Amino acid sequence: MKAFNVFLLVVAMLTAVSGCKNKADLDANGVPGKLLIGSYGGDNPAQYREALDPFAAYLSKKLGMEVEFFYTTDYPALIEAMRSKKIHMAHLTPYAYILATQKPGLAPIVTLGIKGKPTVYHSIIFTNKKTGLKTMADVKARAKNLTLCFADPASTSGHLIPRGYLDSIGLDPDKAFKATIFAGSHAAAILSVKSEKVDVGCSTSELALEKLIREHIINREDIVILWTSPPIVNDAIAIRTDLNKDFINKVQQAYLNANRDDFEAFKKYVLLYWPNPHEMSYVPIQDSAYNQLRKIAGSIKDLKQK
Repeated sequence: MKAFNVFLLVVAMLTAVSGCKNKADLDANGVPGKLLIGSYGGDNPAQYREALDPFAAYLSKKLGMEVEFFYTTDYPALIEAMRSKKIHMAHLTPYAYILATQKPGLAPIVTLGIKGKPTVYHSIIFTNKKTGLKTMADVKARAKNLTLCFADPASTSGHLIPRGYLDSIGLDPDKAFKATIFAGSHAAAILSVKSEKVDVGCSTSELALEKLIREHIINREDIVILWTSPPIVNDAIAIRTDLNKDFINKVQQAYLNANRDDFEAFKKYVLLYWPNPHEMSYVPIQDSAYNQLRKIAGSIKDLKQK
């Protein structure tokens, strides 16, 4: 994605929350007058709003205050909103969380889990069957004549992990391919490959490819998976550390109890990505859970500072 487009998205995100500036401020005890939470809206922010509005109502009831979600289609805008204290919390991919925590003032409180353990997912590199590519060795041999797309620049499975892997096998994404672009989202990356606009794409299997298959937007045979990553720890729901500590604990407990106290609200959001909400709950997560991803990011020269 071009820098100017990222700038416009940052401006849009900050403009959206600027009208709530006074309520975004904290009282003398460090408690917000209204809890503002940022979330990535993907290709369909209306779908996310429909799924998260019931959860906002659940949080409002639990916390005794108004709760509002703000949506962006760009993670850099979400990170900037957190850093500039326009919002109090955010749902962040692991890599977006790593980028956001390059500066202090943010901590994870929960992530989605199964049987008390954080859920994991996988990054994939894939192609359209019409390319004739069957292995990453084929990609390496034909790279100069192939186009590659990542998802969002701050995506873990759609950028960080596959970029690190490509570097490890001697394929510099910025030099080895005929062209390398950012599609803007996971769905856009997958659909670009399906429609033959791009030869090779990077995304996630569980959270994007399987979702599109369940929604009958693509067929499983449309996509050939060339590489699958080791497991990746799931997204972080993170909060500003300048908020009142008791309030932070209260927010965390509301998330931890969501599947029990309001399963319908919990289920609506989970079903955006996962097909098995009855097996899931929010679980506590520590910053150290993302250290391995920090090492990967730190090993890639162009990603060390963002």
